[in-house]
Amino acid sequence: MLYGAAIVATAGGLLILKYESGPYQADTSPFDPTAVWRILRDRGTLLANVGYFGHMWELYAIWTWIPFYIAASLHANGGGSSTTTSLLAFGTIAIGGVGAWIAGSAADRVGRTTVTSVSMVISGLSCLAAGFVFGEPLVILAPFCLVWGFMIVADSAQFSACVSELAEDNYVGTALTLQTAIGYIITTISIQLVPIFEGYLGWQWAFAPLAIGPTMGTAAMLYLRVLPEASNLAGGRG
Repeated sequence: MLYGAAIVATAGGLLILKYESGPYQADTSPFDPTAVWRILRDRGTLLANVGYFGHMWELYAIWTWIPFYIAASLHANGGGSSTTTSLLAFGTIAIGGVGAWIAGSAADRVGRTTVTSVSMVISGLSCLAAGFVFGEPLVILAPFCLVWGFMIVADSAQFSACVSELAEDNYVGTALTLQTAIGYIITTISIQLVPIFEGYLGWQWAFAPLAIGPTMGTAAMLYLRVLPEASNLAGGRG
């Protein structure tokens, strides 16, 4: 695995040598601390960020703790090897790459608010449904985890795309940096909370409180969908 990571990193370093600025590159902007305040006050950008924050509340906490949930679920059903747990956990995370690719294509056709809302509704419901799937046979657990893994990350890139389309042209980089920084800070909180939830609720319901994030994010994106700012998203598709 380490050799594979080294090879990919080397390939990435070589590819960056071929990078050239595109025709839509914005002019370099002067340092302006007030740009952060303008970004935070801009209604469309703020709603896209709230959607992203709700998404991040769930995503990394699930990625971190899903192996433990799977192992506990298999044990409750009477067994399950560590190999099965590892493969299913890997598949749950890896399939998100396919989800992001398909969702990106769909968002360009039907709109970013639609794709992000559908994705968060399904992933949020999965946080609750995990309690009912817990302890079920592998033929039920595995498809559930794979669908969850597919949907939980399907919307991820769309929040960055939304901010790129809504923020001030000369401060898109600042807006994206702000979005990412706050989003990852949120993950450090939810990751630490899941073991606490597990201590009170068990692995069966440990993920249920994470549904708060997708619920909040969906509300923000549905609100953005009906605002005039939505005309700037996905070529006017919202």
